Amino acid sequence: MIHFKNISALIFDFGGVLINLSRQQCIDSFRSLGVKEVEKYLDDFNQSGFFLQLEQGKISPEQFRNEVRKLSDHTLTDEQIDRAFCSFLLDIPEEKLKLLLELRKRFKIYLLSNTNLIHMTFCRAQHFHYNGYSMDDFFDKCYFSYELGITKPDIRVFNSVIEDIGLPPQQCLFLDDGLQNIEQAQKTGLQTYWVKQQEDLSFLLQPDVFVFD
Repeated sequence: MIHFKNISALIFDFGGVLINLSRQQCIDSFRSLGVKEVEKYLDDFNQSGFFLQLEQGKISPEQFRNEVRKLSDHTLTDEQIDRAFCSFLLDIPEEKLKLLLELRKRFKIYLLSNTNLIHMTFCRAQHFHYNGYSMDDFFDKCYFSYELGITKPDIRVFNSVIEDIGLPPQQCLFLDDGLQNIEQAQKTGLQTYWVKQQEDLSFLLQPDVFVFD
């Protein structure tokens, strides 16, 4: 049995922890638009090139789309590019949305994600409308890399979030599917849990998982 001690807040990663992803579907969608070699920029955990610049808020969505156009001999609209890019994002299982609502009755719940404005605009519109709720109903606050200006696993991400939350890191549980992110978070004193691919997280609702002095 897994135990976490004296937890007051849970910090969830987004991609691969809450929302299912398909890197291959995204690559195929871009290829169908004539976008070449996009796979060298896309990874399940860390992006590179202008994809990373978008996640770090260093370029705008408009600049990103123009970079995508340079990789294709087709004339591409903003909508075509956004649709292909957002095909990376599959679904949030309903049981995970229910889980967040249940956990929020007992803990502060935060989201910490390497992401970009295009993806989060899409997710807000498409993936959090469960029983009349919106995205803001599931989290006390969301921390996005494109707003922070830095991406995980940079340790500054974790220090910034800890400072903003205002709790000792030992009272926060960070859940992520990237081992490098977990290892960096541990250096700050955060309690951590490494989420495996498509793992059922309902164990977090079991009565003995969280223990208190």
